[in-house]
Amino acid sequence: MTEVQAGFYNHFMSFNTFGHLFRYTTWGESHGPAIGCVVDGCPPGIALTEADIQPWLDRRRPGQNKFTTQRQEEDRVEILSGVYDGRTTGTPISLLIRNTDARSKDYSDIANTYRPGHADFTYDAKYGFRDPRGGGRSSARETACRVAAGAIARLVIPQVTVRASVVQVGPLHVDRANWDWDAVNTNPFYTADAKAVDAFAAHIDSLRKEGSSCGAVVEAVASGVPAGWGAPVAAKLDAAIAAAMMGINAVKGVEIGAGFGCVTLRGEDNGDQIRMKDSQPHFLSNNAGGILGGISTGQDIVVRLAFKPTSSILTPMQTITADGTETEIITKGRHDPCVGLRGAPVAEAMLAIVLADHYLLHRGQCG
Repeated sequence: MTEVQAGFYNHFMSFNTFGHLFRYTTWGESHGPAIGCVVDGCPPGIALTEADIQPWLDRRRPGQNKFTTQRQEEDRVEILSGVYDGRTTGTPISLLIRNTDARSKDYSDIANTYRPGHADFTYDAKYGFRDPRGGGRSSARETACRVAAGAIARLVIPQVTVRASVVQVGPLHVDRANWDWDAVNTNPFYTADAKAVDAFAAHIDSLRKEGSSCGAVVEAVASGVPAGWGAPVAAKLDAAIAAAMMGINAVKGVEIGAGFGCVTLRGEDNGDQIRMKDSQPHFLSNNAGGILGGISTGQDIVVRLAFKPTSSILTPMQTITADGTETEIITKGRHDPCVGLRGAPVAEAMLAIVLADHYLLHRGQCG
């Protein structure tokens, strides 16, 4: 094995790193003293302070309303390296977020019992043991690190606007006739349809009283991406986006543009026809979601994520213990009744990270 091959192999063996030129590595556990990440490959000279990161973390922060986990974490970010005199130096940026409200005793009764829908069984199968406190590394707490990295990614591509909205909660859909991006940050559901809030609230309230949960669909949109980002075959932009989104906790499905809906369309309806407008190519539709052949078209990039129902519920579930004994489990503690609600800021962050990475890759090859 050559030195280059060994470096490649070692870099990817832990699988806690995402990205190529712009990449991050997260570390820490849900109930450890802190979590954090190292962002590498950020260009030098970009103005950066904690104040540029904190607002994005505040949007994801738990305990802000009754529809999310009541764990109270301030999620205050500290920049430990990679910034001097308010600007990035081009060296690794290390970010720290301290855990201040972990209640590990909530998990003492189920330390040797596999929670259905969680990674308890698979972590044991892979590593031979696991951290049962809040799921350890498998906890959605880790996504705070990604949101912090995404805040930096946004600064690398200031020409791009990345937004996300919850578009479905359980069986309830938004009405796109009411779509208003400004509404997203004014309601606890991060939805662009403010008129859907009451129905969403009633649905989740009823599930919570029953000790159950529901899933959600989040739609993330990136505007201002020029044509040409991404690469054919092995580095397709849509493939990178799909990988980023599938890496988010509880995401079980991803579609871009028309997604699975394209199956019902005829070829002449699905193909995004092109005309000229203001001396520029103008697409008459966007079923491709802003990406053709793995390369951006200049249209909005549109991606939707399906989040499964929260697995930690008060409804008794059949399971087994680590020694194979059959039993039932009720997962106590503080959990999101619909984990997808806080998925919108995470989806935004991951989309920004992929786009920042592909912006740098495009600049590196094409200038």
